[in-house]
Amino acid sequence: MRNYSLVNRVVIAALFLVSAMSLTIGPAAAGGGNYFPNIPLITHDGQKVHFYDDLIKDKVVVINFIYTSCPNSCPLETARLRAVQELLGERVGRDIFMYSITIDPEVDTVQVLSHYAEKFNIGPGWVFLTGKEDDIILLRKKLGLYMDEIQNGDDLDHNLTMIVGNEATGKWIKRSPFDNPQGLANLIGYDLFDGMVPRAGAKSYASVPEVSKLSRGQYLYRTRCTACHTLGLGDGLGPDLLGVVDKRDRTWLTRWLKVPDKMLAEKDPIAMKLFAQYQELAMPNLQLSDIDVAALIDYMATESRRIAMTNVETSAKDEPDNHKHH
Repeated sequence: MRNYSLVNRVVIAALFLVSAMSLTIGPAAAGGGNYFPNIPLITHDGQKVHFYDDLIKDKVVVINFIYTSCPNSCPLETARLRAVQELLGERVGRDIFMYSITIDPEVDTVQVLSHYAEKFNIGPGWVFLTGKEDDIILLRKKLGLYMDEIQNGDDLDHNLTMIVGNEATGKWIKRSPFDNPQGLANLIGYDLFDGMVPRAGAKSYASVPEVSKLSRGQYLYRTRCTACHTLGLGDGLGPDLLGVVDKRDRTWLTRWLKVPDKMLAEKDPIAMKLFAQYQELAMPNLQLSDIDVAALIDYMATESRRIAMTNVETSAKDEPDNHKHH
């Protein structure tokens, strides 16, 4: 099997997006039902459905393809989309529907997909699906999410691009799941509805603050870590990272950030404890270089100190002035 790194896969997805950012295949073509294959699929709850009739007809949808044994990109992709689901809130399952379809149906049974959804604490309106491999390949080709360049027999390397669309209007857009979650939520929740849904809390361009230039570490933290972790806001899918640089041995933390899959395979005690504590959700190999790891650790250390100092200052302001006489 070819071993495409996460970075290479994202680059491939980005190049693919440049050539085909959006397409029209609904009523503007020969009719959505005439274009989309109405293949049978099974949900992670065991329900039998048909792709066109039951999943996308007259709906706004988010569709991506994963496989649960994927060691790096798919878990990160799922975690990033979970952040999008949280931003969309109760609209998911009401007027927006999310679908993750396995490309490895032989392994990803209903039970496996159900356990995968449970591990990520997936909310209502997001369905994981399996079916016949040939049907799924046909669907990927129809959606423009199948790339011959990275398919090689039993190889599970796959295009990481996802597709979002409004079947009723025929508006379909290919995006990367690693895009900014807020940007994706705005695209899905408002832009796809063509002005039919008022944008909550919309601001004028004049009031939008300038975007600050991110350091390498801050960029890596935002794009690789925030889907599962926070700094000072409590545990998420993974542990809160506030003070992690001081809590962990530097050599251990460096290796954990670089090759967590190897450390789990070696049954490192701390790695195994974290694995058991957080729903057996493995830390993905983020394909970080030594420079990336150093920058990420430096950012987490600096940000932890800033947050700690802010908390001290806030506590001091909140304390009553003992020198005042009442």
